[in-house]
Amino acid sequence: MELDEIRNLIELLQNTDITELQIEREGAKLRIKREKFFPSFEAAPSVVKPAVEDITVAKESPVEEAKYITITSPIVGLFHRAPSPEADPFVEVGSSVKKGQVLCIIEAMKLMNEIESDTDGTVLQILIENGHPVEYGEPLFRIEPAS
Repeated sequence: MELDEIRNLIELLQNTDITELQIEREGAKLRIKREKFFPSFEAAPSVVKPAVEDITVAKESPVEEAKYITITSPIVGLFHRAPSPEADPFVEVGSSVKKGQVLCIIEAMKLMNEIESDTDGTVLQILIENGHPVEYGEPLFRIEPAS
């Protein structure tokens, strides 16, 4: 990827709401990320922090961790546990889930992206609070696979 192409991409992104862009071309990877101030999320870091601590506390040992599956966010956006504010959440802690079952929605650029379970099992933890922003690769759920 040429330097001029990268500069053009950065210039194009400056006037948009896009905060992260990742491109792979011919074996080369480029990731452009910028911090953006969201006034409605000022309190989010203090709420998100305990969820990160829960992940650390839950990691007892490599053997123990290996028997759980962590569902991570495939995109940057807002985490929603239910299809609408009035509806019941897709899953709760202790819910049995099937492979392909919708666990949550991540809203990105006004598009609602359904996040599905990778396996049959039981939801052990929901690691993000409803309505909070999530990053690419951030853990969302911990699932114990069915035997």
